[in-house]
Amino acid sequence: MALRSEFFTLPNAITGVRALGIPIFLYTYLVLNNVALSLIVLVVGAVSDYFDGKVARLLNQETALGAALDPAIDRAYILATILALLIKEKIPWWLVLVLIGRDLWLAALLLIRRALKQGVFEVTFLGKAATFNLLYAFPFFLVAGDSGLSSIFTIAGWTFAIWGVGLYLITGAQYTYIALREIAHKDIAEREI
Repeated sequence: MALRSEFFTLPNAITGVRALGIPIFLYTYLVLNNVALSLIVLVVGAVSDYFDGKVARLLNQETALGAALDPAIDRAYILATILALLIKEKIPWWLVLVLIGRDLWLAALLLIRRALKQGVFEVTFLGKAATFNLLYAFPFFLVAGDSGLSSIFTIAGWTFAIWGVGLYLITGAQYTYIALREIAHKDIAEREI
């Protein structure tokens, strides 16, 4: 798939607006303590994540910026949400450590890939599925303690979270394999020169 280099496209605009939701979510949840508004911000962020990719493909406006920015904003949403939920004691430390640890590992691999001029990881279907599961889990955790349906929301949140964490770790292993294979191939190619 050849990516275009245009900066100003409708999908990139959707992605940029989606990024603005991160500080809005943190403010509404941690400062205003407004769970309903925080939930709306998360839902809009998740829906716009789905639509920016659809619009890019529909309008043939897939760009290198969008390919790099979209997963970065996904990671930022996940990080902001898990830290907010941790501050409010809605999720345990181990969940935060697993998710952040995986992302730090992949960030290190990405730095190596960029140094070798190999670019960013291509997002896979399982990677998107992992992100969607986590983005679905967080709203359930968000409202779990604030309603009479608390146990149902907690169960739903953990169901999505367990699937999301499992897929997150699987895709982390896949991306690691891809990076190490490409690094090894580059090393072999350089020795043959």
